[in-house]
Amino acid sequence: MDILFVIDRLELKYFEFNNLVTNFWIIRELLNENKNVFITTIDKLGMSKGIPFAHCYESYEKDGNIFYEKTDICKDINDFQLVMFRPDPPVDLDYINATYIFDFVDRNKTLILNDPKAIRDFNEKMHTCKFLDLMPENIVTCSKSDIIEFLNRNEEIVLKPLNACFGAGVMTLKKGDKNTAVIINTMTKNQTQLIMVQKYIPKAKFGDKRVMFLGEEVLDVCVQKLPSNDDFKFNEHCDSNIIKAELTQSEKEKFLPVAKELTKLGLPLVGLDVIDEKIIEINVTSPCYFIKEVNGHFGCNLEKKITDFILSQLYAKVC
Repeated sequence: MDILFVIDRLELKYFEFNNLVTNFWIIRELLNENKNVFITTIDKLGMSKGIPFAHCYESYEKDGNIFYEKTDICKDINDFQLVMFRPDPPVDLDYINATYIFDFVDRNKTLILNDPKAIRDFNEKMHTCKFLDLMPENIVTCSKSDIIEFLNRNEEIVLKPLNACFGAGVMTLKKGDKNTAVIINTMTKNQTQLIMVQKYIPKAKFGDKRVMFLGEEVLDVCVQKLPSNDDFKFNEHCDSNIIKAELTQSEKEKFLPVAKELTKLGLPLVGLDVIDEKIIEINVTSPCYFIKEVNGHFGCNLEKKITDFILSQLYAKVC
């Protein structure tokens, strides 16, 4: 079985020994199950005479780590039984153009997770509004007056770019801040670019919980991502900033319909960012499952569970 991972360019650069990355664990598990795993990045995708192709590299496992052969191999994407589409945001024009390549892949032969078209159609910030009752009060706008009105009503707010990741560009703003106009103009590029504005949740000072889906299953294991030094949000992936957390029964019941809805959309591999039982973001592009940390805290092999799920989807739909 041939499997293709579309990963981030930075991840390719630091591919070996990178066990903080979810792909490391899944690729290693697939290799241990005697699957042929190839890796590529969005800039190595293309199409010729309507046939989608990828310049890719074959990966291999040695002494518990993963590596890749440096020989460039050009393969028809239709020749892969499974494609794991997992490049990181920003979801810019290059990213969107890459998703179009997969519109030309024969889905009767190749399963793609998550579905690139579904990723293209689902903004990780904006489409959280599909579940309004589960998220903090919010608006999506580039209007300074709208944002100031929202700020005056809520006292403290969070402003987020729509297409970034890892907390990049996210800012808080309190009513009465002397830099209000400057911050709003900077975030909206002088009122020309839409942003997500959410009511600040006081428990954000304790970090956010990562709740993870495998299809319609809400996993029992989860972690709390603590704010980094001198910041109000998590933006540094290290052991000290990720602690064991518990998924409450209330959370599981609330988020199960979300998992079912996203699976129907073609997004079975998902990570929610949650504060005080409120969803602040839905990660569908390359959701991190924090496998290293989860395994350490819970004594499990999460990569095995994820891989079993992925292969079950493949066997059910393709083979």
